[in-house]
Amino acid sequence: MKIRLLLIGILFCMHSWPAFAQEQKMTAAEMESFKQKVNGVSKKISTLSTDFVQFKHLDFLSKDIESSGKMFFKQPNLLNWKYTKPYNYSIIFKNSKIYINNEGNKSAVDVGNNKMFEKINKLIVGSVSGDMFDEKEFTISYFKSKEGSMTRLLPKDATLKKYIKQIELIFDNTENTVKQVKLIESSNDFTKIIFRNKIVNAKIDDAAFNH
Repeated sequence: MKIRLLLIGILFCMHSWPAFAQEQKMTAAEMESFKQKVNGVSKKISTLSTDFVQFKHLDFLSKDIESSGKMFFKQPNLLNWKYTKPYNYSIIFKNSKIYINNEGNKSAVDVGNNKMFEKINKLIVGSVSGDMFDEKEFTISYFKSKEGSMTRLLPKDATLKKYIKQIELIFDNTENTVKQVKLIESSNDFTKIIFRNKIVNAKIDDAAFNH
């Protein structure tokens, strides 16, 4: 029950827009080329820091909730979502624990060997690094447009599908890194996260992941 509430909380803090216009499905050759490029780049990422802007869409609200901040990632699985506007809030994934700092009010959840957490953690880290081509976990389709390449992932795990209906990743065609993540819930509410000013493989001190 605690993991369920935590995931709902993360998704509430984290939500995109309808699929971008004039998308075309990739050919088999284009898909293979795209996957090779993205996999090549993601394997070389040891650290990543980026600014982000997030839009949370809830059906009962007339306007999306906008927030922004900075994200830090360090291999193999250190991740810090640090929100700075309109409030100070951070979610840190570290050593099988999730640390939350809400305006100075700190808490931690030990998820241990929880299989669902492992899937969620892998999903979030993969969304950041672009390492998401796991066809055992997802049904994946590939598209292209003038705005970038897109993968659309449908979870196969029955439990995960209760929370996440679909994931959409848009990749920069020059750097072959993720520039936008969209998480669509089973209710069709969704979160869009846009990454800006990405810095890859610069030194990130472990203090960035302190609770």
